[in-house]
Amino acid sequence: MKVLPALLLLLTVSACAPRAGREVFRVLPARPEYRLRAPDSRETPFAEVLNGFTHTASAWVELRPGMELRIENAYYREGAATRTFADFLGTEVAHYQVRPDGRLRLLSVDSGVKQQPPDQPAVQRLIQLPQARYRFHRFFYEILLNRRAELRGAVVVGARTADELNRVSAQLFADPASVCGASLPRCTVFPEKCTVSLEIEITVNGAARTVLWGSFLSSVAPKPRRLELLRLYRGRMTPVAIDASDAAALRLPLLPGDQIRWE
Repeated sequence: MKVLPALLLLLTVSACAPRAGREVFRVLPARPEYRLRAPDSRETPFAEVLNGFTHTASAWVELRPGMELRIENAYYREGAATRTFADFLGTEVAHYQVRPDGRLRLLSVDSGVKQQPPDQPAVQRLIQLPQARYRFHRFFYEILLNRRAELRGAVVVGARTADELNRVSAQLFADPASVCGASLPRCTVFPEKCTVSLEIEITVNGAARTVLWGSFLSSVAPKPRRLELLRLYRGRMTPVAIDASDAAALRLPLLPGDQIRWE
């Protein structure tokens, strides 16, 4: 009879404890590539993890909350016929955040140009305010804008609905001028000397950090002895069970909001 209180206590603790395998991601070794198993048991190959967060293709990424655009534009002496180092004035960098409603918000501007050349727009004016107010945006790494001149460039387009964004994107590939040359500002073609990158914000050892979209876990936690990773799942930060000693497992793609602690 003396065992009964201990038995009752054990049953009580067992009933309150979470079931094994519940509310946790698991990195699973597999061939030809590792997989990420979600708490609902769905398994995703590493190559498809990013596409599970947002729509992606070889040429574009659909912007989602938690993403940022980093735009760095180079400036040259006014009227310079050729954009050479001798005419180089400096660069300006603008950061845009994708808001929860899908709109683009200018976060910051960092200028290394002492005097803005009047024949070149300031970096924060490349994306016009009416376009930033669209609720759906898609970033194209490179579009063939002029076949005859072989002119290519990075592009961001906006739309009011997802269906409209799909139509505009298809039109952009077929006839770029009909989208980017329209009077309604829904398209930004970035200058030739402009570098545009897509970034996400994560937390590493308690500090906010920005990394490129598509970065692996190994890029912020190389050869860890200990590793903890939390990832947002259905509104809650959820642990990711991963073998820190497995280099292949560390090729897990990072997502916005990931929280990493390692040593």
